[in-house]
Amino acid sequence: MAPKKGSSSSSASTSKASNNNKGKNKSNNDDQEDSKGKGKGALKAATAVNVRHILCEKHSKASEALQKIQEGQSFNKVAQEYSEDKAKAGGSLGWMVRGSMVGAFQDAAFALTPSTVDKPITSGLVKTNFGYHIIMVEGRR
Repeated sequence: MAPKKGSSSSSASTSKASNNNKGKNKSNNDDQEDSKGKGKGALKAATAVNVRHILCEKHSKASEALQKIQEGQSFNKVAQEYSEDKAKAGGSLGWMVRGSMVGAFQDAAFALTPSTVDKPITSGLVKTNFGYHIIMVEGRR
């Protein structure tokens, strides 16, 4: 918090200088993140994603589900058929905020570009302590 007017001028100017530097560094970091993006469609930072997933305990079953999606079947139909999770309603987990998901799942979810169940962009297989996930993101905010 910035010092109130009337406090010593030296601490106020020091505080202003550090605030200015923080702002400058922040914009520089944003520029660096954008330039590190994957070409033209770099994703903006998000605090929440609308996630669907398919969870399988066995690698072979998860691979089979991924194969079906790659062959053109819709994500929600494959999720209903293959997912061993309680989110059987097409694999929808709804809006999830950063920090509410396990590490590898979260990393994959926030790295994905939003897509639709009919033409999903998926994560491939993501291993967590729950099993193997196939993840897709429908939205970011």
